[in-house]
Amino acid sequence: MAQVIKTTENQTSAKSYRTYGKKETPKNDTPLFRKTNYILMGIGAVVLFIGYLLLRGGGSEDPNQFSKAIFDARRLNVAPITILIGLVTEIFAIMWCPRIKNNDEQQTSTEA
Repeated sequence: MAQVIKTTENQTSAKSYRTYGKKETPKNDTPLFRKTNYILMGIGAVVLFIGYLLLRGGGSEDPNQFSKAIFDARRLNVAPITILIGLVTEIFAIMWCPRIKNNDEQQTSTEA
């Protein structure tokens, strides 16, 4: 017959089992976006809104008549460039992370 061997678990093996594959990092209380990020996102949203407003209009009331106003430089050049600037601003606002200086690093650099 097979013999059953009982082992006792010590604290280290139980702890490693619970934390297997997890890195023990301290929780950071800093928010994902800061005030500057939100301000830049607002500016980007306003620029996008202005770009979409520039795309409006240019149609005629009578659907049987052709209106050359749809080929205006405002709709073909200015509005798409404005929308692209707004999109780039939004991407920059989301990706930008300001540098944070720790007080500990500043104190060690001044003491050395």
